[in-house]
Amino acid sequence: MRLKFVVFMAASVSFALAADVHVVEEIAAKVNGDIVTRGDIEQKKHELEGMLRQEQHLNGPALSAAVDEQSRNILREKIDELLLIQKAKDMQINVDADVTRRIAQMRVESKISDPDKFDQAIRDQYGMTFEEFKQKMTDQFLINRVIGQEISSRIAIPEAQLRAYYDAHKADYMRKAQVFLSQILISTEGKTPEQANNALAKAKDIVARARRGEKFSDLVAANSDDPDTSKNGGQLPPLEKNQLRPELEKIVFSEKKGYVTDPVAVTSPQKGYLILRIDERYEEGQASFDEVKEQIQETMAQPMMESKMRPFLTKLREQAFLEIKDGYVDTGAAPGKDTRWHDVAQLKPQTVTKEEVAAHAGTPHKKILGMVPIPGTHKNIPDVDTSAPAPRSASAADSNSTTQSAGGSSLPAKPPAPPKPAGPTASSLPPIKQ
Repeated sequence: MRLKFVVFMAASVSFALAADVHVVEEIAAKVNGDIVTRGDIEQKKHELEGMLRQEQHLNGPALSAAVDEQSRNILREKIDELLLIQKAKDMQINVDADVTRRIAQMRVESKISDPDKFDQAIRDQYGMTFEEFKQKMTDQFLINRVIGQEISSRIAIPEAQLRAYYDAHKADYMRKAQVFLSQILISTEGKTPEQANNALAKAKDIVARARRGEKFSDLVAANSDDPDTSKNGGQLPPLEKNQLRPELEKIVFSEKKGYVTDPVAVTSPQKGYLILRIDERYEEGQASFDEVKEQIQETMAQPMMESKMRPFLTKLREQAFLEIKDGYVDTGAAPGKDTRWHDVAQLKPQTVTKEEVAAHAGTPHKKILGMVPIPGTHKNIPDVDTSAPAPRSASAADSNSTTQSAGGSSLPAKPPAPPKPAGPTASSLPPIKQ
């Protein structure tokens, strides 16, 4: 059975209890320092029903039967997700730059340059705040990194087989002309004419330093006024033709890798001077084997992942502090592991505020000579992969100062998913309506 790692919108369930408790959650499971609530499970079940209606056109008894059959694994999937995210955090994996680039790519594709309007579009079309949306995307990246590092990277496929696959599927590796850029923004927002002139002088000095060989990412960190790209070396999403202002497109699609532009005056989303560096550029046509070798590795490793994921998740369960409330079943339970609910009396009532649950669910865990934690201790167990973008995959994205076009079209029909690891991945967030 194909493993699924689904990241979905968290939900809270309201009940009429004591006057001083407004929002309550029934705990279904405790996973190290995190919890799964009844509201989480009900929300996932609701989403599953909607998906079956839309994609398989089910209704009536057939829909009910399919929901009942597939929802039996909802708690298992939620525990899987938490364990993978916890493992990623234990391994100190940081995906902030990936998330920043991906969101920036969505801004480019949506052509919504105003940050407030973009945030509202997220709320309208996803039913969550921008911060919640960003957290879901972060969790997806963490999960995929764990899978990539702990599973797919350990699957070795001989290069001869990779080349044979490439030769048989060359049509799949035709690429459009594409450019990868990094930027520095020197803002003139709210500045006097004299200050704006100083900003231009500063931008020209930065260009000169970059062309002399100073590391561009260091210049970004020290000088860029863009809050998002300044954190990830200034990287922007991969861009194709007709996504840039004509005068910029002419430059970046004709100059070579490493070229740094003169300062360019911009007014959106911030007013100031923009400096662009060409990190990589691909001509339209057939991608070479070396350019797509890693992608082919991931594609070919995918079927091999299925047999390796569940044993890996079972191992994480064996190492975790895990308690399941009576009435709920983890269909991925580790054989022989005691996951009985031990401290019901400690959390009174059993249905309480989520904040109270979190306070009791666990404190930061400690590793003691690699020993497996016993019930009552809390050990976070995340998994994953930390590949840094190099030079950057097609998932790169960032602030779109250079790519925004007038108007406010809706977000893309499907939000960009995290870079695809070789194996089961976190599913994408709910589709965005056009």
